[in-house]
Amino acid sequence: MAKLFAVEVGRRVRTLRRLYGLSLTELAHRASIGKATLSGLETGTRNPTLETLYAISAQLDVPLAVLLADPDPPGRPEEIHGAAVSATLLETFADRDVTSELYRIRIRPGVVQVSPPHQPGVTEHVTVFSGSARVGPTGQPVLVPAGSHAHWPADVPHLYAADNGVEVHALLTIHHRSGESATPFPPAAGIGSLEAS
Repeated sequence: MAKLFAVEVGRRVRTLRRLYGLSLTELAHRASIGKATLSGLETGTRNPTLETLYAISAQLDVPLAVLLADPDPPGRPEEIHGAAVSATLLETFADRDVTSELYRIRIRPGVVQVSPPHQPGVTEHVTVFSGSARVGPTGQPVLVPAGSHAHWPADVPHLYAADNGVEVHALLTIHHRSGESATPFPPAAGIGSLEAS
């Protein structure tokens, strides 16, 4: 992750934390992350994982895209890594009462990544282009082969895994209903009934 990107992500986290009147200790506790991890993230000296950013965004009640910095240089968005998923925020867009984040993702084989719950009403939609993914709520994931799609409520713990030992390439769209996407930052350039099709 580029240094300028990490510094900007940290600035956004720190600004929101202060806006909500939370101490470092309180936000770290609520997000179940170490205080040193949060401090390093805010100062830009520590690169966050997807899991860390999702945990923070859930506690600040904002979409993940609010924490991500605009690409630097423009046109070259940063890839954020989790245990199994690498994600690149491609775009955020609003349509009436829904704001959406669009990510290009890769799911590496051999590891299962569990994402913490998002805000109430948030849904995730995955379209798989290559490989075969197991995604959805941790208690009820579905298998999504290449050329197929699945969506689920993302306000519960949910997982991502490559199913057959081959890296998965997919698009992930996260939908936030109105009121859940109001933010003090401009959108950055960016991981529901469970169904597969």
